[in-house]
Amino acid sequence: MDAQLYELASRVGAHLKARGLMAVSAESCTGGWVAKVLTDVAGSSAWFERGFVTYSNAAKTELLGVSPQTLARFGAVSEQTVREMAEGALRHSQAQLAVAISGIAGPAGGTPGRPVGTVWLAWARRGASPRCERHRLCGDREAVRRGAVILALDGMSRFD
Repeated sequence: MDAQLYELASRVGAHLKARGLMAVSAESCTGGWVAKVLTDVAGSSAWFERGFVTYSNAAKTELLGVSPQTLARFGAVSEQTVREMAEGALRHSQAQLAVAISGIAGPAGGTPGRPVGTVWLAWARRGASPRCERHRLCGDREAVRRGAVILALDGMSRFD
């Protein structure tokens, strides 16, 4: 078990539990890694409601309601898409806090405007506008994905 990720997930759990909140994840490039780390924590069913792994654009549309027009205009790795992913995760769950991640983990798939390591994250609470962040992570595929998980968990632990 990864001690750093476990500590972060435990902190998220304590944060959510203290506020009486349930969380949902909507993941693309991390492939469910956030949900896995959160559910490594004993008792996580008290504060983690469900996770969506929406790796393809079709899954983003079908499971989360991301607009095909958003995907066509802005792409899967964009502020607009992670915003809609987070909002859709809340609509399709009983949770009050959502985290969404989409990125280019590599080693291929990057472009000059969106190089490998580009990751967009969004955190949303019911009734509030999502907060979105863009990051450029370095390293191989594993490092980019792990870095995205760390960013997601850290953001969840600070989101009120």
